[in-house]
Amino acid sequence: MNPFILALQARNLTVEIHHHSAYQIVLSNDTPFDSTISGKLNERIHGFLIKPHVTHFCVAEKGTLNVLNIEPYSSIGLELAGRFKDGEDFIVFDSPTETNAFFQTAKDTLDVNNIIDALLSKLPIANYDERVTKIVEYIKANYFQSDITPQTFADIVFLSPSRLASLFKKQTGSSLSKYLLWTRLRQAIYLTLSDKDRSLTDIAYDTGFYDLPQLNKYMYEMFGMPPKALKYSSDLIQVY
Repeated sequence: MNPFILALQARNLTVEIHHHSAYQIVLSNDTPFDSTISGKLNERIHGFLIKPHVTHFCVAEKGTLNVLNIEPYSSIGLELAGRFKDGEDFIVFDSPTETNAFFQTAKDTLDVNNIIDALLSKLPIANYDERVTKIVEYIKANYFQSDITPQTFADIVFLSPSRLASLFKKQTGSSLSKYLLWTRLRQAIYLTLSDKDRSLTDIAYDTGFYDLPQLNKYMYEMFGMPPKALKYSSDLIQVY
């Protein structure tokens, strides 16, 4: 199952002030970096976790950053919400040891795969309904089709759109439309960062968006920057 995590590793990543709908975890692999979060400057930190819609920006021109975005209404997003104290909008990590302690990885050095595994381990064990699994497999194979509708999914598993929507949300914590959107955005971001010669308009069409303005809208809403800004502000190392 797609756990509503979009994680990538990039170097020379510097972003302007922004906010977005996703929870975000930013972690340094090597060099400490500076970040202003909600108007407060945090110098030489190794990472942070922020709630949705909190303004922030990072300056990490000499290091490597891992950026994890999490859908706020997914099971994992709801689990993260419970880690904040009352009135707390962000949590800063001053060392890899502190990061690992927070995410309970029992490690001294930072490995983002361990962080992801620790996040996933907090999810309840679920035996997914075969109809949900069938929809997930369909999206994986057909996310690039722009004419997918709720009725498309309903016809595949012989349920009404409303019953299928309820079942999917109950089992994943988030909506079917968000699952499809995150699948498309993950692929669009990967293509944007890994094929710098490819036009953003072509990437939008090839990942199921109606046009580039629609891709721009959803990327800005979810991650706080349009694909053009991401394309020219970092060098992708890998997508997890």
